[in-house]
Amino acid sequence: MNVGVKFKSRSSKDSYRGRAAAEVRRVSKYHTHSIPLDMEDIERDYDKPIVEACIAAKTSLIVRVGMLELGAGTGSFRVREMMHRIAYPMGVHVRADVNLTDIEATCTDGVSRITEVVDLPTTGVNTERIWLLEHFADWLSVKCGQAGTYHAMTVVSRELVDNLDEPNVYAAARKAVKEVLAQDQDAAKALKDAVATAVHNEDEISQSRIDAAAIDTRTAAGLGTVGSTPRPGDSNDSKPASVSAAAAIENSDSSTAGSATSLGRDSGAERPSSGQSASTQGEAHEKARSSESAASSEQSASSDRSTSFKEAVSSDKSASSDKSAYPEPQAAGGITVRQAHERLDLIERRKPLYSPLFSGFASAVACAAFVFLLGGGPYDMAGAFVGAGIGQWVRRQMLGRRINQFFATGVAVIIAALACVGTLRLVGIFDPVALKHDTAYIGAILFVIPGFPLVTGGLDIAKLDFPSGVQRITYAFSIILVATLGGWAVARMVMLNPQGFEPMNLSPLLMAGLRMIAAFCGVWGFSVLFNSPQRMALVAAVIGALTDTMRLEMQDLLHVPPEMAAFLGAFLAGMLATVWRSSVRHGLLPPHLGYPRISLTVPSIVIMVPGLYMYRAMFYLGQFNTLNALDWAFRAFMVIICLPIGLVTARVLTDRSWRYDV
Repeated sequence: MNVGVKFKSRSSKDSYRGRAAAEVRRVSKYHTHSIPLDMEDIERDYDKPIVEACIAAKTSLIVRVGMLELGAGTGSFRVREMMHRIAYPMGVHVRADVNLTDIEATCTDGVSRITEVVDLPTTGVNTERIWLLEHFADWLSVKCGQAGTYHAMTVVSRELVDNLDEPNVYAAARKAVKEVLAQDQDAAKALKDAVATAVHNEDEISQSRIDAAAIDTRTAAGLGTVGSTPRPGDSNDSKPASVSAAAAIENSDSSTAGSATSLGRDSGAERPSSGQSASTQGEAHEKARSSESAASSEQSASSDRSTSFKEAVSSDKSASSDKSAYPEPQAAGGITVRQAHERLDLIERRKPLYSPLFSGFASAVACAAFVFLLGGGPYDMAGAFVGAGIGQWVRRQMLGRRINQFFATGVAVIIAALACVGTLRLVGIFDPVALKHDTAYIGAILFVIPGFPLVTGGLDIAKLDFPSGVQRITYAFSIILVATLGGWAVARMVMLNPQGFEPMNLSPLLMAGLRMIAAFCGVWGFSVLFNSPQRMALVAAVIGALTDTMRLEMQDLLHVPPEMAAFLGAFLAGMLATVWRSSVRHGLLPPHLGYPRISLTVPSIVIMVPGLYMYRAMFYLGQFNTLNALDWAFRAFMVIICLPIGLVTARVLTDRSWRYDV
């Protein structure tokens, strides 16, 4: 009986896996939210090189990249930019209208024109996908015979995209890049040795030419070899010009004179006396001529070799001065449409980098750090840690099952708030002081703050894309409304009356150090929630630690208004992200550390979003205290709009495409 049950269970499991694999293949072939890839015109050119495919096949790639970029949570300006980067090497012009969950794109190659619509069921944030699509755009551009635009070293994008099917794609890509760089160093060393050898050979040839010229000059003047005695009665002033030249050669380099003497002996020339016959001098002259002719022949051959070598060096330098330092040799026509879609399949199907359990831990760390930055103490941080960790784990489980975002957010917030209150009640059994920390549950629900759509919505409005910007901000405020309503409901159920955090009265220097640590941990936690790779999360955490600490210290020490401090903090975050990106492009940092600005700036300023202000506004609104509700709502609004303004200001100062309306 047991054997039969096990067999039946295994059979059911295998059947389920088979159906799941079939579903993956079906979704791969028939994208339900865009034109399917099995259309007749697309299938006809599916195995053709991209540059030779029809407009429908090219459009399928362009729009699919835009769909993946939009689904990763980025703004409409980046979606359009990415679609243009994909279309350019194909010889296609694209015009797209991008909203929160849909794209309408019209593509033309100068002969035909096609319009395609993409409609996504939901939205989210995935900074890893944003980064991979940047590399895919460079990879596709190089494959089509164009230069890359994202990295100065296109080998980074090539190795990363080619290794997408590896279990650890980043380790494989870094290893491949290190091997290429090592080969480049070996090639540079070999080039240096070859240059040194060529220079040495040229010096020897020049030396032989000088020696032969010296012998020829002395023989023609009737002086014989070096060291011949002038005739009595001659003065230095009355010497012939040839004698003066020979003396100059002797005095200029003693080694040259020694070589000339040796060469004279080898040619059989003896030191002549004043009565030596002219025939002896003629023989010496002829032998010197032969020696010079041999040296000239050797110089000519070496000169040809040197010329070929210099041409090779010049060709190598011109190739390395190209923007793509390591161009990959391509077959005629480049890659096919199928190969490009296979790479996009790997990007689209990539699982989240972190499990729900680790994501819950990152949320717990982020919210505990957030509470400290708001002024909370150890008990407040402990309650927020437990509540946020459990709440994020529940939300990941629900979103993984495609449950509606708003419903999942409301349930996760209620569970997080109850877990925080329950933890403090449990600690209160042993220490009654913990019962007074009612405000901690607000920090436990801050993991649902939609910082990405808030910031990208402001950036879209700055680029005059009002439909997308308004939709993103509306979506963000809808999530905030659901979260604050859930927190307010818990407060009413357990009769909480949050009055804020008690001051800790720490020294300014100690407080600044603790704030920097807390900001680092908080930004790292939010980056993990955005599915950032660890290196990207650590870079964003460093930027956030500097900018958020500066913001809070300006408020405490210089009494800067919170709105102005938020603007300056966001501005500094944008400038630091630009400096990091430029340092990578100029070779000051390793090439694989070049991340998109939005993947660094948004996580670093999410911790500046005034979640406490927004909750207080909702709390007073639930008590029908409209005056206080409006007061806190406007405080939150002013801080929120200053964050994207700070990023936009930094971008305008450092990016020409943002500085001018073109």
